[in-house]
Amino acid sequence: MKPLNEYKRLFGLIGYPLSHSFSKKYFSEKFAKAGIVDACYELFPIRKIEALPELLLQHPNLVGLNVTIPYKQAVLPYLDQLSEGAAAVGAVNTIRCTGGQLEGFNTDVVGFETSLCGWLEATRGGWSGLKALVLGTGGAAKAVAFVLGRLEVPFKMVSRTPGNDRLSYEQVTPEVIAAHELLINTTPLGMAPNIRSKPELPYHTLGSSHYLYDLVYNPASTAFMESGQQQGAKAMNGLQMLHGQAEAAWTIWTSPNIKK
Repeated sequence: MKPLNEYKRLFGLIGYPLSHSFSKKYFSEKFAKAGIVDACYELFPIRKIEALPELLLQHPNLVGLNVTIPYKQAVLPYLDQLSEGAAAVGAVNTIRCTGGQLEGFNTDVVGFETSLCGWLEATRGGWSGLKALVLGTGGAAKAVAFVLGRLEVPFKMVSRTPGNDRLSYEQVTPEVIAAHELLINTTPLGMAPNIRSKPELPYHTLGSSHYLYDLVYNPASTAFMESGQQQGAKAMNGLQMLHGQAEAAWTIWTSPNIKK
């Protein structure tokens, strides 16, 4: 492989750590299949978001970046412009670099909404009457909350510490579980290599009416998903969401006039 700065177009992913990422393989295969030889996708594991300006200086051919944990919110002050969707969500997972300007977008919304709705239509006949628990309060959780609001699915956020707008994990009682049939894990718990970790919940109170959606995709079946399936619940991982958000990011990078 030639040096990164010798490519006409450089794309990449910022976050830390990045050992779990599928993005480089996904886009490298996409470029190969399409015969794209002037572009490269690389991982940039930066320990602090403050390193972003230096990264951009080192690679003036950077035209697009994906953003993952823990920088989907921390990156906002470094951006010159936000799409309407990213501003509404309050988090960014895709950056378009043009003429020295950084534009922020959120394609997690597209990926999550498409995959969730397709899954619930196929397994439940839709989402009418559902209530949800959103586990985690980071950037991905904001995209999930935005989609649930758009679908008119009532939800509660769950965090390690309680607040006016959220429950703590200790407050998720069997009664709370019974009242919320859709559980969505937006935390990195269960992600390889720590595959046995999972949110602390009373899993024994789950049943066949519950649906567990895990944004984690590696491993394909997480401890969170398996704990639900053992009680008869249905479960889905985040791989389809990732494919959807990646394709939406590619559209943004290659269609300069798009506003999402």
